[in-house]
Amino acid sequence: MSLTESHVEEATLEWFASVGYTVAHGPDLAPGEPGEERASFHDVVLVGRLQAALARVNPTTPAAALDDALRAALRTESPLPHENNRRFHRLLTHGVDVEYRKGDRTVHEKAWLVDFENPEKNDWLVVNQYTVIEGQKNRRPDVVVFVNGLPLAVLELKNAADEDATIRSAFHQLQTYKNDIPVLFPFNAVLVVSDGLEARMGTVTSDWERFLPWRTIEGADVAPKGTPELEVLLRGSSRSPDSSTSSAPSSSSRSTARPC
Repeated sequence: MSLTESHVEEATLEWFASVGYTVAHGPDLAPGEPGEERASFHDVVLVGRLQAALARVNPTTPAAALDDALRAALRTESPLPHENNRRFHRLLTHGVDVEYRKGDRTVHEKAWLVDFENPEKNDWLVVNQYTVIEGQKNRRPDVVVFVNGLPLAVLELKNAADEDATIRSAFHQLQTYKNDIPVLFPFNAVLVVSDGLEARMGTVTSDWERFLPWRTIEGADVAPKGTPELEVLLRGSSRSPDSSTSSAPSSSSRSTARPC
């Protein structure tokens, strides 16, 4: 049986499942379906999951303040996608400033979108075939990774047996997504391209030369020769409650951590 793009996708989902992610099929979460988690195809954040995570990660913060944090996380303030991405990354890594009354004083504190110190408190989800519609553009990225309902990573996959479907063409497909469905990318921390064997990782502002492989699973030694690059990248870079090889960042590293 020859390798196909669907086989690469299935292997990707299996690797995510092996490190503790829940796997879901995009159409099952779509508007109008029994498992609906979004009101429209323009909505890219799974808001119910984010609301639940905010309450779980910030148990002492009043609900009204967490509602303010939710609105701040979902808001876009610039017509420039990369500026919205930069703003959200600050909220993700530095926390969202909230305030509320407690007795006769006003309390100022941070509400966290992700618990970096206790990974098991986060909601880890990977979804394939996640349709996004913006304006007249209808696009369906192969795999989207959600942490607490936030679409932090997008993976575009190709077939290694197809000479025309290279990881470079996957990179160009991501550029098409950025142009056609920019609503997905304010929240993005990581972009990945792969044909199941080769794999490269970058960000929304990375050019092709900045898309690079991930070399280690354990964090110390380079992965054994012959290990598929996609497996190394997913197992080595993923943060999940069951991932013993990838510890969560400590509070001192919150300002730079980008989980995926």
